[in-house]
Amino acid sequence: MVARLVVAAPASGSGKTTVVTGLMAAFAERGLAVSPHKVGPDYIDPGYHALATGRRGRNLDAYLCGTELIAPLFEHGAAGCDLAVVEGVMGLFDGAAGQGELASTAQIAKLLRAPVVLVVDASSQSRSVAALVHGFACWDPEVRIGGVILNKVASDRHETMLREALDESGVPVLGVLRRVPQARTPSRHLGLVPVAERQPEAVDSVRALAAQVRAGCDLEGLLALARSAPALGAEAWDPGVACGSAGQAHPPYAGQRRPRIAVAGGPAFTFSYAEHAELLTAAGAEVVAFDPLHDEELPESTRGLVIGGGFPEVYAPELSANEPLRKAVAELAFSGAPVAAECAGLLYLSRSLDGQPMCGVLAAEGLMSERLTLGYRDAVAVCDSSLAEAGTRMRGHEFHRTVLEPGAGPSAAWGMRQPARRLEGFVQQGVHASYLHTHWAGRPAVARRFVDGCAR
Repeated sequence: MVARLVVAAPASGSGKTTVVTGLMAAFAERGLAVSPHKVGPDYIDPGYHALATGRRGRNLDAYLCGTELIAPLFEHGAAGCDLAVVEGVMGLFDGAAGQGELASTAQIAKLLRAPVVLVVDASSQSRSVAALVHGFACWDPEVRIGGVILNKVASDRHETMLREALDESGVPVLGVLRRVPQARTPSRHLGLVPVAERQPEAVDSVRALAAQVRAGCDLEGLLALARSAPALGAEAWDPGVACGSAGQAHPPYAGQRRPRIAVAGGPAFTFSYAEHAELLTAAGAEVVAFDPLHDEELPESTRGLVIGGGFPEVYAPELSANEPLRKAVAELAFSGAPVAAECAGLLYLSRSLDGQPMCGVLAAEGLMSERLTLGYRDAVAVCDSSLAEAGTRMRGHEFHRTVLEPGAGPSAAWGMRQPARRLEGFVQQGVHASYLHTHWAGRPAVARRFVDGCAR
């Protein structure tokens, strides 16, 4: 059984990522194997979690994957660890719009039978903190708030006032963190700047956060709370079982070369879920990473291409300057090879991004926008593609400050059902390109279909 904590907050901006990253690093420094998790579709925070723990950050998203997969995915990611720390999303009870508790931190805590530590921004309150914590502790009796960490505390006097107010709440104070500007992490238009873009500064930031947490938090109390979580009783998710290839040596292509699938990475393409590569491998592919900023060729014998999300708008000049790779990507796409592109990948395949030439695979132009497009989506495949048969239902998430004109090709990738009906994305030959971020663990058949297409 893995000891576990869910770290939540009353609202966004309370300092969850700061506290969670510091906790993970502090426990890892003590020799514990720490499994990092993030509630929701966020790609950026898990990068800091990975830096703090040395293990790949993993997402737990009940909207994208379904409630039935949360405990199995958790057990898969946390296998062999001493402690799992789960960072929440938004406020504790905030979830998918109009869907009740679905995809909320509270729901994940209940599905994991995990105690919750509430991080409270105490910068503008004193005695009122007790009413706030009491309200959150009583709102849902199935959610066990086992402690509170007070963040952004101004002084010793301020701390004394807060502790006195909380004495009668029944919720113990397990940490008090002062305002430490140097321990903050920089942000921009889509949140924190990813770890891959700010090495080695990010390493220093994580060390500073760990020192801050060591000084201000009751690590023994937090560990005891984590160990109080009961047995989960769930069987770990298995990518081989999920895609129907369990027990095969190199399923299903034993006796012939496994199809090689190149997956874009590097600072410009940092958005990916760990389970995608695991599913592709289990389905029979050889997965090889490449960096579109620096590699001038695709990996040798590439049969398929996956280009996930990230920040191509930040690196548009560098991506454009790598003309040899742009040509290689275009040649592969026009040959009919399967290509799966999400958000940043969609922009990279377009004719241009903010006037900078891209790969020219799609007859569309990308531009930065002042409007943030954000939210869960319910979609259906419009036509057969390298990822899905027509009619396949898929849940996804959009998160971008760019627009693509036109937003859909003659053969669209998805028909959006919620929150508004529209066509989106492009399907042409083997290319499936869309703004929609998807989690393949929730629909593993797409990985098997993609690998089968690469093998053919």
